[in-house]
Amino acid sequence: MSEYILEMKQISKNFTGVKALSNVNFKVEKGEIHCLIGENGAGKSTLMKVLSGVYPFGTYEGDIVFEGKVQQFNKITDSVKTGIAIIYQELALFPDLTVYENIFAGNEVKRSGVIDWNQTIIEAKKMLKKVKLDVNPDTLIKDLGVGKRQLVEIAKALSKDVKLLILDEPTAALNEDDSENLLELLSELKKQGITCIMISHKLKEVISIADKATVLRDGQTICTLDAEAGEVSENIIIKNMVGREIDDIYPKRTNKIDGEKILELYNWSAYDPTLGRQVVKDVNLHVKKGEIVGIAGLMGSGRTELALSIFGNAKSYKLQGDLVLDGKSTALKHTSDAIKAGIAYVTEDRKGDGLFLIQDIKSNITAANLKGISSNGILNDNEEINIATHYKNSLYIKAPSLEQVVGNLSGGNQQKVSLGKWLFVGPKLLILDEPTRGIDVGAKFEIYTVMNELINQGMSIIMISSELGEILGMSDRIYVMAQGEMKGELSIAEADQEKIMQLATL
Repeated sequence: MSEYILEMKQISKNFTGVKALSNVNFKVEKGEIHCLIGENGAGKSTLMKVLSGVYPFGTYEGDIVFEGKVQQFNKITDSVKTGIAIIYQELALFPDLTVYENIFAGNEVKRSGVIDWNQTIIEAKKMLKKVKLDVNPDTLIKDLGVGKRQLVEIAKALSKDVKLLILDEPTAALNEDDSENLLELLSELKKQGITCIMISHKLKEVISIADKATVLRDGQTICTLDAEAGEVSENIIIKNMVGREIDDIYPKRTNKIDGEKILELYNWSAYDPTLGRQVVKDVNLHVKKGEIVGIAGLMGSGRTELALSIFGNAKSYKLQGDLVLDGKSTALKHTSDAIKAGIAYVTEDRKGDGLFLIQDIKSNITAANLKGISSNGILNDNEEINIATHYKNSLYIKAPSLEQVVGNLSGGNQQKVSLGKWLFVGPKLLILDEPTRGIDVGAKFEIYTVMNELINQGMSIIMISSELGEILGMSDRIYVMAQGEMKGELSIAEADQEKIMQLATL
């Protein structure tokens, strides 16, 4: 008989009239890697917050049984003391403190009530060795890349004698190499007897690492799939996640690309005074009316910097070269100039730069084009509601009302609000920077469908993505960047993952 380290029984949780969880049952065997999957808003993160004590005992219904005992966690420290640690997508590290200070923050090594820093450093080295991170413990967190910071978070959890490690979208912001290293580490921790729960939207990762996978949909448990029985497959997972089969995650379109060039860049360069170096070097690029141009490359290759330099030079780079819009050489000195010229940019960081998280849906959707809902300088509330309702419906934004605070929406619905905000300015060229990062397969399909509809209406799209499947599945042409330079251009007919990676690593 299997030994369960965790059983969550009949868990229900409400938020002001919205049922986030409804009688959820979730079991995890000791020493396994168990993936928790589902669409955005399915209840995955809410369930884990119940487990970790973020939502304390008494604010939900049901029982948490850990190592055979019913638990009543009133705060996070209660679950930590029991041996449960959770690592969120937004890492909880102190950037201006050292690696060893972060690993033992709140759990300091003391002798006679005084912190023993020498022993702290010794213990930190042991933890770093466990997570296979070769860095000096004296290194400041802000000097580490995202992948290494993720490993520091895991080292921090291990320092607390963790028995159950929960990771919420751990690879969302990582490149492929760092993601692979992290998954290998989880397999190694499994051998050491540590149980892992991983929330992920990346089905490829789930299939490669999960012993079991539990699917949530609309706050309910749909099923638990067993890898040994061959149930953890893409088709089975998608069907259970979205309640229907998605035969092709990248919907086909039949539009004919116009020969007219909307955007052209010639010897385009951007120098970042803050970094003291060029971030974009002699780029030549063009985008035709009605096409999706994919820009691939590894993290740090200059893709986002290129987008920002086009979008009114939002970072105040020193620019050189020629930017041509609709056949005319153009100087866009501010983002407002870019918007007036018909360019919109959906940032990769929707929470940090893309949205006002404390405001509601309708305020966010109209934020970039207040003139569109104004008359004689006065905002028309009814028009704002009409516009927001239109985009809520056309972009499949799932929310109880337009007054829903955006910070309380799922990642996929936040992304749709961000997209609606920029569609309302009426662009002819839309730049999408990591348009589906951190969102589920159902929401991805919906965003891809919207992209195709926009293209059919004559819009042009530049899509920056770290997912090669997305680049190959949605692009008409592909550019590949590395170290700020354009390393190659591929037609979709000749492109494959190997060719893209060869160019990206030049």
